[in-house]
Amino acid sequence: MKFVCKKSDLVKGVNIVLKAVPSKTTMSILECILIDASTGQIKMTANDMELGIETVIEGNILEKGIVAIDAKIFSEIVRKLPDNDVTIETDASFKTKITCEKAKFDISGKSGEDFSYLPYIEKNEYISLSQFNLKEVIKQTIFSVSDNENNKIMTGELFEINGENLKVVSLDGHRVSIRNLKLKESYDPRKVIVPGKTLVEVSKILSGEMEDEVRIFFTKNHIVFEFDETVVVSRLIEGEYFRIEQMLSTDYETKVKVNKKELLNCIDRATLLIRESDKKPIIIQIGDGEMRLKLTSGVGSMNEEIVIEKEGKDILIGFNPKFLIDALRVIDDEMVTLYLVNPKAPCFIRDDQESYIYLILPVNFSSASV
Repeated sequence: MKFVCKKSDLVKGVNIVLKAVPSKTTMSILECILIDASTGQIKMTANDMELGIETVIEGNILEKGIVAIDAKIFSEIVRKLPDNDVTIETDASFKTKITCEKAKFDISGKSGEDFSYLPYIEKNEYISLSQFNLKEVIKQTIFSVSDNENNKIMTGELFEINGENLKVVSLDGHRVSIRNLKLKESYDPRKVIVPGKTLVEVSKILSGEMEDEVRIFFTKNHIVFEFDETVVVSRLIEGEYFRIEQMLSTDYETKVKVNKKELLNCIDRATLLIRESDKKPIIIQIGDGEMRLKLTSGVGSMNEEIVIEKEGKDILIGFNPKFLIDALRVIDDEMVTLYLVNPKAPCFIRDDQESYIYLILPVNFSSASV
């Protein structure tokens, strides 16, 4: 095998597939990136058996062939090469020569025959949306995916398609994030649970441009994201997702409209007083025309007031400040509306169209904190 390509194209391709190289594995072949120049394209693939990524880079193939190269050493070499054309050449024993200007590396490669290729997926059922929308939806929900592997379903996000609506849901036991997105076409109903890890990696690769499209294909066990010159294949999480409809109430005793940036900045300032090991709540007192926020920790205390529009009863309620910050940061609206029932019931942050809904459970606090 022998081909020539730009360093920038090579680095981009390596960075894309590197996301599917496992950090720990008993199969040494999976620690490799497969470079396949046997079919007239320069195709790079990595696969950790849960997540597989394949991308095509531009270049001039002089001799067809295929090789598997250790991902760690290969990625470090190509990043540090001069900014010029790179020649990659392998011999019959898979010894690989990497040349760029006066820099020359010889590293050992492996036969590509032992590599675990991406599973073949019949691309029948799919939905189409812009890369911008998918990237935004992931950003606006991924923070409330659980990292607790004991409850596998919570480590993924529900993708529910119903006609022209895509609903994406994540939850971790303390909060729920929901985004509803209108699709350009109507599709058959479908529900799948996509691993959070997959969505994080897909989000990093997406261009985020409104005019760039991504196609999402579904099978019983897999989801495929296809965009630009890249294909991402992931196993789905098996099981039934939580019935979130039972958690979503439209009843409220108190409705608060507040400037999002003011509220976010205020809570952000309050967290300066919290050490990592602390679990200090932010206490919110809602009265006529104002919201008073207070946080007390071993470091000190903070008080601040914000002007609000209020309907309904006064309320005193406590929250984990991080959960409020996570939700507020990803909302684009200038004003946000909070719906509350009592100090022990969830708070809802949602817009009138319910394009986003954030449910946050309150925390108990002692009267000494107030």
